Amino acid sequence: MSASTEPIRDLDAMGLALEVARAAGAAGDVPIGAVVVVDGRVVARRGNEREQSADPTAHAEILALRDAAAEVGDRRLAGASLIVTLEPCPMCAGAAWAAQVRRIVFGAADPKAGAVGSLYNVAVDQRLNHTSEVVAGVRAEESAALLRAFFANRRS
Repeated sequence: MSASTEPIRDLDAMGLALEVARAAGAAGDVPIGAVVVVDGRVVARRGNEREQSADPTAHAEILALRDAAAEVGDRRLAGASLIVTLEPCPMCAGAAWAAQVRRIVFGAADPKAGAVGSLYNVAVDQRLNHTSEVVAGVRAEESAALLRAFFANRRS
């Protein structure tokens, strides 16, 4: 976040998520990054760490939500925005639901595992006791290009 006291915008928060995604990719993990914003301030940012930690649950969103809850001192992140480079999977959408995240902002859609609009839509399922606003496609091409390049390098 900048030294400014202005609240961070979604585009800028996604820029931070892309930075941590690139770092995750450089470390050998799928390049996905997540940022949690509360009251206009970044309280957490993490990239995927599944390969580094040998933990199947070490998705960027899960790690960022854990850090954010610790930072604010509450498991409920009712005023938070979760900004992530790739549409959350069912596990991560469920974690956002459990944390009562107010908004989920994502870059690239995930037609194979997306649970915030592509395959499922956990975020707005009225059968659940909490829903989140969803903003899709923020810096989507940058997010998708990062993933395409990562997997192209792994295949070569």
